[in-house]
Amino acid sequence: MFVKKRPTINSKLLMGLGAFVTTAGKLIGGRIGSGIAGFGLAHIFLGTLAKFRLR
Repeated sequence: MFVKKRPTINSKLLMGLGAFVTTAGKLIGGRIGSGIAGFGLAHIFLGTLAKFRLR
C-alpha cells in the first residue's frame, strides 16, 4: 500500500542550505547571528521532514 520513495535532491539541498546558514549565523555571533542560526536550523528541520515524507 504505502511505498516509501527515495529522498529527492530538494530535501538534501534544503538541509545543506540550512547547514550553511547555521554556520554563517554562528560565525556572525550576537543576537543577529542567533536569529540567522535559528533560521538555518529551521531549514535543516524542514529538509529532514521533506526527506521522510510519504507521498
